[in-house]
Amino acid sequence: MDREHRLKRLRFRAWHRGTKEADLLIGGFFDRQHGEWDDTQIDLFERLLEEQDVDIMGWATQSQPVPPEYRGPMMQALEALNYVPIAE
Repeated sequence: MDREHRLKRLRFRAWHRGTKEADLLIGGFFDRQHGEWDDTQIDLFERLLEEQDVDIMGWATQSQPVPPEYRGPMMQALEALNYVPIAE
């Protein structure tokens, strides 16, 4: 599968998690970050999307410890939470 098709598929999966909170957190993260990813980071995000939303949200908010396989720059960017739009 080519890169563009892969990214479109990932964007759909990131924005259709099942709850609005997870959609905003994971979809917003994807929209903000994916343009900078190489193939290794895309692979990591694909694996991350296989995890439960409650776990991803717990890691992002630092209320749960991050498993070793996800520690690193991508998780640090996810923890920043600066990509989540705040309604006014």
